[in-house]
Amino acid sequence: METIQQELTTFARRARASAGRMHPELSLVSYTLLGHLEERGGCRAADLAAHYALDKSTVSRQVSALERIELVERRVDPDDHRVRILHLTEAGRRILAQVTESRRTAFRERLADWPEEDLVRFAAYLERYNAWQGAAHHEDRD
Repeated sequence: METIQQELTTFARRARASAGRMHPELSLVSYTLLGHLEERGGCRAADLAAHYALDKSTVSRQVSALERIELVERRVDPDDHRVRILHLTEAGRRILAQVTESRRTAFRERLADWPEEDLVRFAAYLERYNAWQGAAHHEDRD
């Protein structure tokens, strides 16, 4: 268990460091939020906070930073004009696509000499680990 914990910590540390190298103004959390907005086609800030089990003030700071650098914009919800929906801007989509491609390239390089059966097993283990229902309740300790 100790080895797993250490290796996951190393993985997270490297992911945070690589995020800063890809775009110095954005954190790993920012990239994650951009990805979620793209996947969902937009959502409310409260929805982001709930989905990632983050404090609303944390999401608010991240969203404000993304708005400041014009990667995210707020639009009126057509179903409820009192609500604002966060959407990626064209620049946000471009940055996210660049980061996604950079990450894929890095993973391909790192895993290039792994046998196919190891890749399949590794992917299945990651899916199983991430599917654990109690994860949202314990992520702040990881």
